[in-house]
Amino acid sequence: MTFFWLKKQVNPHVPFDNQLLWTVLGLMIFGLIMVTSASMSFNESNPFFYTQRELIQLGISLFLMFITLYIPMQRWQQFASVLLIIAIIMLIVVLGIGSSINGASRWIPLGVFNFQPAELSKLALFLFLAGYLSRKCEEVKNGFWGFFKPMVVMAILSVLLLKQPDLGTVIVLFMVTIGILFIAGAQLWQFIAILLTGVGVVICLILYEAYRLTRLLTFLDPWQDATGSGYQLVASLMAIGSGGITGQGMGNSILKLGYLPECHTDFIFSIISEEYGYIGVVALLSLLFFLTFKALAIGYRALNEGSLFSGYLACEIGIWFGFQTFVNVGVTSGMLPTKGLTLPFISYGGSSLILSSIAVAILLRIDFEFRQQQAQARIRLIK
Repeated sequence: MTFFWLKKQVNPHVPFDNQLLWTVLGLMIFGLIMVTSASMSFNESNPFFYTQRELIQLGISLFLMFITLYIPMQRWQQFASVLLIIAIIMLIVVLGIGSSINGASRWIPLGVFNFQPAELSKLALFLFLAGYLSRKCEEVKNGFWGFFKPMVVMAILSVLLLKQPDLGTVIVLFMVTIGILFIAGAQLWQFIAILLTGVGVVICLILYEAYRLTRLLTFLDPWQDATGSGYQLVASLMAIGSGGITGQGMGNSILKLGYLPECHTDFIFSIISEEYGYIGVVALLSLLFFLTFKALAIGYRALNEGSLFSGYLACEIGIWFGFQTFVNVGVTSGMLPTKGLTLPFISYGGSSLILSSIAVAILLRIDFEFRQQQAQARIRLIK
């Protein structure tokens, strides 16, 4: 059934995928509502402080989405390497002048919001990988070096990200990279070897830093130190558990009143669970799953039409959104060790929102160009 849906012809009279656009706009609106609800108790003098900033960030995101829709995919392919170099430079710059929050130097202050180069590095790497695979697809399938070269680029970004430190983004880059290499046809033994290597490196990084090992041990049994290292996860689980089937109602969360740290960013899913319950969570995850599925469907169609760059990039974006959602939900529900990754389009954070919006605009552009090709093919057939 799913395969049939992916092969289904699109409507050439509609310029782009309306379902994808309305899904993203719906997620943005719901994200704004939840950021408002989760952050109102932070500042008594101005309870809408974060809402105002989120509105500005939404405005910037929508404006950049509009601009991105007019950029042909050929231009993205031409300047993918340039964008990657810019991302690497910004990752170096942030180590020197970046503002430090909770011991991590990941942000460049821009006034309205703090820009996080790590978010740009995701899109930059994915564009580079799509361009590389569109040129070297056969080399990736048949040779070790074709598979190894993109891993070197990812490793360079990873070293810079770990200096911040930002292990969460490194894991996202790693999973998307091996995922798209597998889709591109890399041999199974290469895929398994690099996956095992990556797991081994992550284990070493956890053992190397005491705070990462503490997070892992806390994840295994957060109740052992419920008022210390396990406090955040325990509070998150209490919020999720108190939501029940239908939730406590919009704005009625108790844990957001100073009990759950980062409840408007990384742990906003806990507040959603508390206020909207199981029904609300299922509805939200359905929308995020639909977004992921749409991206993969757009990629599948582009690959079938021979548009390798567009197809690989769309698949990468789909894996990105899907995996980041999985990690965020897994962390807040205690299924995965604590790791700071936003919930796409929902969590507060200007960099994440802006880059995710640009990624969706690229998906819409890919779909638009696909529909244009189909329309032109029909015209030639008629003639």
